[in-house]
Amino acid sequence: QLQLVESGGGLVPPGGSLRLSCAASELVLDHYVVGWFRQAPGKEREGVSCITSTDSTEYVDSAKGRFTISRDSSKNVVYLQMNSLKPEDTAFYYCGAELNPLPAICAVVLNEGVSGYWGQGTQVTVSS
Repeated sequence: QLQLVESGGGLVPPGGSLRLSCAASELVLDHYVVGWFRQAPGKEREGVSCITSTDSTEYVDSAKGRFTISRDSSKNVVYLQMNSLKPEDTAFYYCGAELNPLPAICAVVLNEGVSGYWGQGTQVTVSS
């Protein structure tokens, strides 16, 4: 059965960095648009970043310049490198994947999520 597994979360001080990983089994992530999402307690889910099957990327405004999404095809993994972390980045982060070749799909994905597969998530806490 298809699975997406996130890892790399943890507790970091403000200004710190983390790299989240979204690894897949039973599918080749290269063929999928993959989004990273987060949800903080009491808040709605927010699309953070997205990468298409042609490696176009998009970011929520609060992540621009600090976060970088990328994929490693050899490992079948999509990463989210998060630098200069802030307390407001604290949330449960999870990835989603959708089989969709459209080059401009990220705007939709960030707003609406994916029609496909979701991981279980990983907690990111930014605190001193």
